This record gives sequence, structure tokens and C-alpha cells, in this order.
Amino acid sequence: MDYKKLAADIVENVGGPENIEIVSHCMTRLRFNLKDVSKTNKETLENLNGVLGVVYAGGQYMVILGQNLIPVYERVIKDFNLEAGEISNENLDDIKEKQPLTLKNIGNTILGYVSASVTPLIPGLIAGGMLKVILLLIVTFIDLDFANSSTYLLLSAIGDAPFYFMPIIVAYGAATKLGGTPVYAMVATAALLHTNFISLVSSGNPFTLFGISVRSLSYSSTLLPALLIALVAYYAEKFFNKIVPGIFRSVFVGMGTIFVAGSLGYLILGPIGNMLGEGIAAIFMFLSSTVGPVAVGLLAALLPWLVMTGMHTALAPFMTQLLSDPGYDAMIRPAFLLHNMAEGGAVLGVAARSKDAQYRSECISIAVGCIVAGVTEPAIYGVNLKHRKPMYGVMIGGFAGGFVASLLGAKAYVMGYSNIIALPIFQDTVIAMIIGVITAIVVAAVITFVLGIQETNTDNTLTTPVQKTYQDSDIIAIADGKMIELDDVNDETFSSKALGDGVAFELNSDFITAPANGKLTAMFPTGHAFGITTNEGVELLVHIGIDTVNLKGEYFDVLAKQGDTVRAGAPIVKIDREAIIAKGYDLTTMLIVTNTNNKDLTFDHYGIIKQGTIIRKGEN
Repeated sequence: MDYKKLAADIVENVGGPENIEIVSHCMTRLRFNLKDVSKTNKETLENLNGVLGVVYAGGQYMVILGQNLIPVYERVIKDFNLEAGEISNENLDDIKEKQPLTLKNIGNTILGYVSASVTPLIPGLIAGGMLKVILLLIVTFIDLDFANSSTYLLLSAIGDAPFYFMPIIVAYGAATKLGGTPVYAMVATAALLHTNFISLVSSGNPFTLFGISVRSLSYSSTLLPALLIALVAYYAEKFFNKIVPGIFRSVFVGMGTIFVAGSLGYLILGPIGNMLGEGIAAIFMFLSSTVGPVAVGLLAALLPWLVMTGMHTALAPFMTQLLSDPGYDAMIRPAFLLHNMAEGGAVLGVAARSKDAQYRSECISIAVGCIVAGVTEPAIYGVNLKHRKPMYGVMIGGFAGGFVASLLGAKAYVMGYSNIIALPIFQDTVIAMIIGVITAIVVAAVITFVLGIQETNTDNTLTTPVQKTYQDSDIIAIADGKMIELDDVNDETFSSKALGDGVAFELNSDFITAPANGKLTAMFPTGHAFGITTNEGVELLVHIGIDTVNLKGEYFDVLAKQGDTVRAGAPIVKIDREAIIAKGYDLTTMLIVTNTNNKDLTFDHYGIIKQGTIIRKGEN
């Protein structure tokens, strides 16, 4: 199978990379969120060698690939420079159905614009901030006179550059988000940092543009003026493209755009952005001076849920604004860092409570990743959320650490990662932050240890013992409920038997068990699907519910792991049926034979059935 060609053909027939907003995958399907579904070619896609089917549901365009999924997904990401699960650059002019701006969505629209505009800036701020941290450590602990050297001054300029030229980088991100020409927004914004303007401001004398007074303000390290200038530049460019004849556009559109956006930047947009920035800073200063410790603690406690929903990204713009004015962040960065510490602490609590030596070792490794590297996804999804109770430890530990650190005056002065390596960004308040870190880790670990965990089987030989022994040729009912024909499933992917023949179950129990003796060859992290290769070489896929991948593992407890040898009837996944149904999901669960291995497979016992009932007696 030529995965590179298949990936290219799929991308081409979903409208090309420019039509893709989000690309992700579940156990069997490549999932696309597209800008314009009408640009797809369903018939061509279905005829591609390796594609088992195509489904459009729930706002997602799904290409069913089965065993070809992962290599094709990796080629799509690599060959077309797409970020997994993240929104690609979006040209608003290409969207056929724009959402009208209403009171309900205006907040999300503004936050989406600001977040997308700031995203390209964040790595630069972190890089510059960490370089400044290194220089600070050298001057403080190694060579005090180094601060007077030309080497220090030049390296410091490199570290300061992302902050000083922040408006230009933000203008690039904003123009890219809007679909305008980035260089026009960047040039108009750069005018605020030009030496002519800075000289006029530094002189202290009043000055004008077209006879209109210009406010003497400094715009280095600012965020909001650039957002406003980029917005005006976008609409100015559209306007000039409409009125300027085609032959003159290359000359006059750009000139007109930077003239309008740059002039308004001096007269209106810069001052308005500065005023809004001061207002935001005032709000955070008020919170810090009144309920600061409580606010930081609550934010740290809520962050695990914000991270899981992606809402934490909306806070990034405020972080950069605070570093500009008042020059430090006493709330957001401390909360982010302490949340990571609490995640790591909770995982340490799980490790201390677990009786499985191998699992304990894995937990310690994950905890170190949280604390030292600031990587929390394995902790959130792989440990704490799975066991549920540790999430209380995370929240309580985060709150305690945030409260203590803020009470002692912790403040981040430059951008950095949310891990202990970045502690020097807190400069003279680093001791306060260290105490907060210790508090978050210890409290989260102790609370988790006291509350306990629900042990999951991590034995590499057999999952939970079963009472009955089955032949290797047997396939059994995986749950109590009603067994139905695959044709009756309310999902074209399964009812069309694109993945293979099989049966389905309308569940009446919370445990989903192994359908046969064999090896657990696939276990999706979210728990909504798993695959078993029987001892006879038959490949079986169990898919719990329809579109339940969107729950991201919530309400699913995985009781075994990929690579385990399992016996028919051993519990593999425990679900919370009531909660999943309350969320509006169809819990019909499919048992599909994806590879018969030349065996003759016939199912019987349709209707009401008990878990463990033999539904296929195979060749002996």
C-alpha cells in the first residue's frame, strides 16, 4: 500500500489542504472538519484503494480506513504540514457560510480572533524569555561583570526582541487569521516602532498628523493596537481591491492599505488599543490586590477542565498583555505552572497507592514529565481522569499551591514554560513560587493517596479471571442486552459493513468484555474501541457507541492495556451508560470481524442475550 499516494488522494478529494480546518482520527476513521463540504468528492474517495467508506455526520467528514488509518494519518499530517487537531490558517473569504455575528457568539468570535493572532507569538516569547533567564542566572551566580560586556548586551537584545517587536508579530498572526496580506498589517504596525515616531514621543513636544494631535505613547511590547491595525488593514485591502483597476492593484492596493491602517494607527487605533490594555491590566491588578490568592487558586483548580475543553488557550493573550502592562503576571502563569505541578503530584499519589510495580513505574515517569517538562496530557488522560478520584487531588492541590504562591507574592516577569525549569522567570519572587510548587505537589499527592484509586489490571498475561472456559473458536456476547443485525445500526459505516460483517448489541450492562480468547492488539486511549486477534488469527473490532470518540475518554474506564493476553469474557472496558446516554450518544456497540483468516463465521442467538453466551461456534 502506497500510503503517501493514498494520503494525497484523500486530501485532494476533501477539497485540498486549504479546505481543512481540523484533521484528527479515531479507531477506524480519518476525521476532517472542513471549511466547505461541497468541495469534497465522495464517489472518488470511496473508489480509492484502501478507503472502506465515507461518512458525513456531526459536522465531520469521515474517511474510513480501518487498518490503514495510522500510516495514512501520519502522511496527511507530515506531507501537508497540518497540525493534528488544531485549526489551520483560515481565509475568511473562502468560507461559504459565515456565522452571523450575534450577542451570543460575539465573545467567542473575539476570543478566537485574539487567540489565533497571538498563537504565532507564544513560541518567540518563550524562547526570548528563557534566553533572558539564562543570562540572569549567569549574571547572578557566575559572573557579575558579564552584564557590562557587549556580548551580554547583544544577547540581551536577542532575548528582548520578541517582546519589543511583539506588535509586528501579533499583526502577522492577526492578518493570517483574517486572510489578509500579512506584510501590510506588519508594516502599518511597525510604523508605531519607527525611530521617527519614537523621537517625536521622546522629545516631549506635541506633534500632529494632518493637523490632528497624536498622543505620545510607547507601543513596544503591546498587543491590542496591533490587533486593531490588522483588522483595519484587512478591510482596507478588501476595499482597495474592489475600487482599484486590476492593472494598478499591485501598486496602489498595498500603498493605500498601509497608508490608511498606519495613519489610523497613530491617530485612533494605537491610543484605543493602549486604553483597552490599561483597562485589562487594571482588572487583573484589582483582582490581585483584593482576592488575588483565591483567584489564582481557583484558576489553578479549574485548569484541568479548561485544558480538556481547550478553553485555556483563551487566556494566552491576557498573559502577554500583563507582561507588557504592568510588566508582570501574578495570576495566569503562576496558575498554569501550579496546575502542572498538581497533575504530577496526583500521579505520584496514584503511584504510591498502586500495588502494581510496573504501573507504579509508569506513573512516576509521567509525574516527572509533568513537573520537569510541563507535559500534562499523559497524566490527565492516562492516569488522573481514568481513575477519577485523583482529579480531586489535582484541583485541591492546584488551589492550595495557587493560594500559597499568590499570598507570598509570586509574579512571572517574562514568558516561560509551565515547569520547574522555568522557575527563574519569577526572579525575586522565585522563593514564593517554589513554596507554591511544593505545596501543590504534596497536597495533590496526599489527597490522591487518601482518596484512593480504582485499581486497573496491568498484568501482561491475563486480564481479570473469568469463570467459564471457552474454546479458541468461540465468539461470545460481549455484554448483557439485545443482539441485533449489523444492518440495523444507525451508522452507515457499520450498517454498510464497510469494516466487515458482525453483530451489534443494545447494551444493558456497564462492562464490555473480550469476545474471544486472544491478544488485545489495539486499545484506543479513550476506551471507546478495542481490537482483539483471536488465537485462531481472526481479527475482531469492538466499537462502543456511535461517535463516542468525542467524549475523549470521559465515562470510560479502560481495564486492560494493548498487548494483554485475554480470555473470552474478561472485562476490557467499564462505561457509565447513564451518563453517556444523557449526553445524547447512541450506545449501540458493534462487534465486527475485520479479518476472518479464512474461517467460516456465522452468528446466531439474536434478541435478548446474556454476556458470555456463545454467539458463534466456529470450526474446532
